[in-house]
Amino acid sequence: MSYVVLPSFEVAEGDLDAFLAAARADAEASLATEPGCLQFDIAVSRDTSPASVVFYEVYADRAAFDRHLETPHLEAFRASLHLCREGPVRFFDRVAP
Repeated sequence: MSYVVLPSFEVAEGDLDAFLAAARADAEASLATEPGCLQFDIAVSRDTSPASVVFYEVYADRAAFDRHLETPHLEAFRASLHLCREGPVRFFDRVAP
């Protein structure tokens, strides 16, 4: 059973490009360097102001996610959090693809 993490953010239009660049860098590094990171998608709803951004992250298990929390690329992404308002982070067990 995989471990799914759904963080959410609200980002002002003027900060969206910079925020998404930081998010893409984190997602790409996660997929390239973390064997336990199985999927990392970024979705944006531009129908709201500020924009709503959601990450869909899938890890092999909770331990793989815990390792993700210690990576340099996540630390670099955290430096961009001043560009947004963080929403809730939801956690799920993936039971079917």
